[in-house]
Amino acid sequence: MLKVKIDNKQNLEKALKVLKGKVIKTKQTEKLREKLKYEKKSVLKRNQKLKAKYVQSQKNKDNL
Repeated sequence: MLKVKIDNKQNLEKALKVLKGKVIKTKQTEKLREKLKYEKKSVLKRNQKLKAKYVQSQKNKDNL
């Protein structure tokens, strides 16, 4: 849970801006969107492996 403390001196708009930044940094909305649809574990693992292969191939290209 994200929390933002507000003092009497602090502006509410400033606090909302800080909260929005925290939500973006923690990728909270992306996680919620992923949970809207169900994917089997095997599909998740397959996608992770494909992504890892792609990243590794890009790193190998850069090294050459």
